[in-house]
Formats: sequence, structure tokens, C-alpha cells
Amino acid sequence: MGMKKRYLIIFSILVILILIFSGCSTNQKNSNENNNDGNNSIAFNYPHFDLEKVYYILPMGGMTGAHVTPIDHQYYISYNYGSEEASNIDVYSPSDGIVTSIQHMDIAAGDSPFPVDDFRLTIQHTSTIYSYYIHVDELSKKLSTIDPGLGKYASVNVEVSAGEIIGRYSGSVDYNIVDENVNLSFINPTSYMGEPWKIHCPDPFDYFNDEIKNQMIGKCLRTEEPIGGKICYDIDGRLVGTWFEEGTNGYGGVDPNRYWAGHLSIVYDSIDPDAIIISIGRFIDTAQQFAVKNNSPDPADISVDDRLVIYELVDYEYYKNDIIWDRESLVQGLKIKEGKSPRGTILLQMLGQQKLKVEIFPNETSEILTSFTKNAKIYVR
Repeated sequence: MGMKKRYLIIFSILVILILIFSGCSTNQKNSNENNNDGNNSIAFNYPHFDLEKVYYILPMGGMTGAHVTPIDHQYYISYNYGSEEASNIDVYSPSDGIVTSIQHMDIAAGDSPFPVDDFRLTIQHTSTIYSYYIHVDELSKKLSTIDPGLGKYASVNVEVSAGEIIGRYSGSVDYNIVDENVNLSFINPTSYMGEPWKIHCPDPFDYFNDEIKNQMIGKCLRTEEPIGGKICYDIDGRLVGTWFEEGTNGYGGVDPNRYWAGHLSIVYDSIDPDAIIISIGRFIDTAQQFAVKNNSPDPADISVDDRLVIYELVDYEYYKNDIIWDRESLVQGLKIKEGKSPRGTILLQMLGQQKLKVEIFPNETSEILTSFTKNAKIYVR
């Protein structure tokens, strides 16, 4: 056999080996992608609740009471919410996973805390993707055997299957997904160490197959993308987004019982994204939320180049055309209408890319306010 022919045979063998190993590598890569381990292309093929009994869905990003920053979970509301006839709704695991924690909750946070008797659960689906449930009224028989007891928390390790019933609720329940491969564009993620999962909270709708996703879209009050809601509005060097009073430990706060007191959000409504909402951790003695009179100027347009910004604060309600929303019915296309009576005024001025001067004047109108007083405070990201 000639030398040239030998080289051709050896070269052919090497090419074949390279193709074989490349194929193995590609197959392994495809296998990882099919397992969806650690990426947000996962598609849950089972719903997380009996959606036929869910009346409507409140998207992520709402603000109410002590939830001063945009809320990191959705609410799934049952028929006859708030009444004794509220539907009992089964809660499922949307995919195979492991229940890693159970908290038997005994009190709901807020300026006026009230007792509860329900559960917070975490299911780990992959190395990076988790389902969080809050206010599940009743655990499944399997999980109830490891109930830690009222007011207590337990780390557990219980396997559950896709579509397995894990509990039941009536009225309302909270749900969100945490994907550690998703990093929301908060200006200063370290400010969220009090609840570190917040920076990894995408729209849960994107994690379900199209059939389930479309069913949820049809029940969601929000109709603008992302339809499941959003919680991050920060733009560096702009007024829009979430702020924390300087020296108050960011989201964690200085008082665990009122950690939200130093929070301030200047963002858009979760249902009507055209409406500016000012959410204040300490307005007189409580946390409160307001619309902005005349809905301007847009906080996304305000920078360090602008001088004093004055927002007059007003109450608001949701309307469909001229009919006020009863907060019990599924109504899409809701728009905010401002109340006529001013509740106060907030003065704001950007001092730097991530520094904001703030002063709040309850029960004062904007006409008589032209400058800060010694009571002004500094907020940072």
C-alpha cells in the first residue's frame, strides 16, 4: 500500500471519529435542552391550578398597602371571592419536582396585620427553576403529614409529579416562578438581599405550554405585554423605578415588622400600564398608593437635567368605559380614572444617576409648594 493511500485512510478514520464525537456532544447538548435544566425555555404541560374554577388573574406588579414595590407574584381569584361560597380550587405541581419548603403561616404582613392559617410552598423543578405558592388553604394528604405547625417553617424533600394535587384553596392564592438564569434589570440588585429571589422573577405565563398560557391570558386583567405582569421598571439616571430611603438597608428595611417603610416606587399600574402610580412606604402612618393628577410628567423622561418635579397625589379607581369595576368580575381593558380630591403632594429631584431627593406633603396641594424643607429625605437605588 502506497504512503499516499495510507494517509488518506488515516485521514478518513480521523474525520469519522471527529463526526462521531461531535454527534455525541450535540446529542448531549440537545438532551440538556430537552430537559430544560437551567433555562427559561421550559414548558410546563400541566396547569398549576384548576383553571376552570379560576375566575380571573391579577398580574404581577400590583402595589397595595405594605406591598410598596411591584408585587412579585400573581393572584388567582376564585368565583365568589370574599364570600363563604368561594370556590374550592385544586392546586397542582405543573411539572415534576421536589417540595423543598413548607411554611405554615399565622399572620399576614401589613400596617394592620391580621391572622391567617394557610401555607407557603416551594417546588424545585430544575436546578434553577422554582414554583412559589402562598396562601394555600389545605395541603394534600401526602404533604399534610409534614406540616411544621402553625407559625413554623420546615425544609423538606418530597418528590411530586407533574399534575399531582398538592393542596387546595378558596378565594385567592399567590403564584410566581423564580428562574435563577433570569436577572431582572434592577439598577442595584444588592438592595434586594432581603428577598433575593425578586431579581429572578419572570412572567410565569411564559413557562407554560401554549394551551395553558392562552387559557391564563383569557382570564388575566392585564392585556398589554408582558400580559402576566412585570416588577422591574428601573432606568439608570431616570426617576422611574423603585427607590429606598438612604441608610434603611434597601428592601430589607431596618424594622422587620415594617420593612417597607423606606420603600418608594414611581412606576406604572399593573393593569393599566398607561397610568403612573406613586407607592409610598410611609404616608402619614401607613403605606399607601396614589395616581398622579393629570398623569404627567412621565417619570421615564425625568433625569438629573430636570429641576424640581411636583406630583399631586390623588386616589383612583378602575373603569371600563363609564362603569366602575366591582373588583369581583373578570373585566379586561380596564383604565384608571383619577379621583378629584387631592390627597397630598410629593416633591422629587434627581441629584445623581442613583440619588433622589424626596419630600411628601400629606393633604397639601401643589399650588402652594415650590421648594423642599429640612424634612426632605434622600433615596437611592
